[in-house]
Amino acid sequence: MSRISVVFFEVEILDAKTKDKLCFLDKVEPNATIGEIKSMFHKSHPQWYPARQSIRLDPKGKSLKDEDVLQHLPVGTTATFYFRDLGAQISWVTVFLTEYTGPLVIYLMFYFRVPFIYASKYDFTTSKHWVVHLACMCHSFHYVKRLLETLFVHRFSHGTMPLRNIFKNCTYYWGFAAWMAYYINHPLYTPPIYGEQQIRLALIIFLFCQIGNFSIHIALRNLRPPGSKTRKIPYPTKNPFTWIFLLVSCPNYTYELGSWLGFTLMTQCLPVAFFTLVGFVQMTVWAKGKHRSYLKEFRDYPPLRSPILPFIL
Repeated sequence: MSRISVVFFEVEILDAKTKDKLCFLDKVEPNATIGEIKSMFHKSHPQWYPARQSIRLDPKGKSLKDEDVLQHLPVGTTATFYFRDLGAQISWVTVFLTEYTGPLVIYLMFYFRVPFIYASKYDFTTSKHWVVHLACMCHSFHYVKRLLETLFVHRFSHGTMPLRNIFKNCTYYWGFAAWMAYYINHPLYTPPIYGEQQIRLALIIFLFCQIGNFSIHIALRNLRPPGSKTRKIPYPTKNPFTWIFLLVSCPNYTYELGSWLGFTLMTQCLPVAFFTLVGFVQMTVWAKGKHRSYLKEFRDYPPLRSPILPFIL
């Protein structure tokens, strides 16, 4: 009776910058994944935990995915990989909770006019304009929604991000929240020029897009089973808010843009308009990147879809 022999791999891991040998792994099974190789590497170098590692086939190439299997990679039985330190990592959940809690708290500080923000005679006073109170409710609703989605809806394909990014992200979200809140809640703030009609229209736009954004997040969550990194083409569901998937690859960004356009119209405040513009530019970059990855990964990807704005962008 013949016996099937298993061919084991030898894996050497070199520093991507210096080309120095960092680790040599003997008798690695051919069906081992990059994630498992990272765990083996971590045993010999405890300071570099798996989330901190970037393993590549080429020193300047792209990072391999954790689920990539050794025997399916273009390597011989003696495989050479290159390691790059990604730096200290932090979980996406922690990042989002920190990013979104800040604007919520900061905005409320301006709304309640805590001391040292405006002149002392305005400490803990309230605005006479009802749009100011409505804007506070909408802003708070938006970030409470984001916090709840982070905890109960989102499933992250990447568990961590570089720790340094949290300072950049928080500066962006917290800084803009303070800038917007300062002017909207200022004692000299004046309501929108077209009054109640403009505010009501803006509120309808804001709420419509918030519901749409939430609907898209639910649809995207249902595409990915818990603990899986499986990617599928998102399609419209029975929920009418998801029908925009027929025309757009990233409708969550489309609805997010709509929400901030509504908030801009509601408050008629220049810092809000600037925040909306900057956010639109950044979301367009993200949407184009995701759209390209969909086209590259799925040959049958719907050709009519645009990244963020139907038929335009």
